[in-house]
Amino acid sequence: MSDKGDGAGPALVVLAAGRARRYGGCKPLAPVGPQGEAVIDLVASDALAAGFGTIVLVLGPSTGAAIRYHVEQTWPEAVDVRFTTQPAPLGTADAVLSASDHVGTSPYGVGNADDIYGPAACAQLATHLRAHADTNALVGYRLEDAVIGQGPVTRGICRVGPDGTLLAVEERRQVTRTPEGGFVAGDGREPAELSPDARVSMNLWGFTPAFHKTLQAAMDAVVDVSEESEVLLPEVVAASLASSPFTVLPAQGRCIGVTHPDDLSLVQAELNRQVAAGERPAKLWASLRQG
Repeated sequence: MSDKGDGAGPALVVLAAGRARRYGGCKPLAPVGPQGEAVIDLVASDALAAGFGTIVLVLGPSTGAAIRYHVEQTWPEAVDVRFTTQPAPLGTADAVLSASDHVGTSPYGVGNADDIYGPAACAQLATHLRAHADTNALVGYRLEDAVIGQGPVTRGICRVGPDGTLLAVEERRQVTRTPEGGFVAGDGREPAELSPDARVSMNLWGFTPAFHKTLQAAMDAVVDVSEESEVLLPEVVAASLASSPFTVLPAQGRCIGVTHPDDLSLVQAELNRQVAAGERPAKLWASLRQG
């Protein structure tokens, strides 16, 4: 396994420092694959198959050692993986900055370690990073394709302009599916009903080197950063849209993740369905074996 290398494609920064209060365990290591593969295994395998060349894992003090051990023991030697640590839980903006030494001056992707974005969406982002190195991007999923199970979730509802430009991201909480197949947010805000076709952010971003500077400026502007005042990526993006436009890439496929313990069996069933339908390979790291 390589700690250094030139990488055949852009880097994907994977945010794996979260504490997973609702799930009650280490979500990146949840065994969801057909052969018991962990969430983070599928995230990395899909990304490499889609054209990313380097995986940068941002780890936290509580679960970082377990995740690193898992990766070093089970991932193929050919995977170009870098490890970095976010010492304190200061938010996702700070987590991305923890990867500064590994992204350099090239555009890069950012995603969660507990959401399986799928090969197609990862390929959309990797293609954008190569073809539009000076334009930030957000992969936007249909709300219908970004909720699994019946438990309440939080989703960032996107307002998208006619030209595909991101206009705003509005966080809605307590989002649940209705018996009629729609969605409703129980956060007391209007509109309470949400369209299944609404585009939502699942924290799959493409950042330019210039936006890395925006993230640093956002952290520098906080006088007293603590666990109670985390600086989050959607907030930094929303505050900078006037000067740093984002293109919304309409995602292909589903984004499936583990939010609640009851989601585990649902995610396993969906991944088995995808394998049976030929939507994903039956075994991980297929692109490495072919390469």
